[in-house]
Amino acid sequence: MRNTVEDGPKRAVEGRLVKVLLHRRTDRGMALEEFASRCVRAGEVHELVVTDRWDPTPGARVDRVGFLGFTELRCGGVVDRGDTLRIGDTVVGTVLGFDGCHFPNHYNILVHRESLTAGGELALRPEMPVVFTQGADDVP
Repeated sequence: MRNTVEDGPKRAVEGRLVKVLLHRRTDRGMALEEFASRCVRAGEVHELVVTDRWDPTPGARVDRVGFLGFTELRCGGVVDRGDTLRIGDTVVGTVLGFDGCHFPNHYNILVHRESLTAGGELALRPEMPVVFTQGADDVP
């Protein structure tokens, strides 16, 4: 659940897809960062990864993943666990957290979705709009 005592309204973080990815893995071994939010800057590029597991425990191992692609952010802001990710007209899922194995090059932004999906299965294309919006009070 989002901490409504501390979390006020925020603006959406917007970007565009710059590369589509087409693969899935069940042995990826990502580790969930301890932070439930990350500040991001305009111009940064981050990887969008879905998982069908919801375990917000810091350090949780994330093996089951589908790779969507990379997004370049058009504005700075804050991405929080529980935010909704939309690509084009599709609601992709709910932000679970972040994996920093490639940082400072980029974060893997981990997004919960009911099924593992890769970018091709969602018919993603470069330049599609990417938007993170403040999530509902309840997360899976």
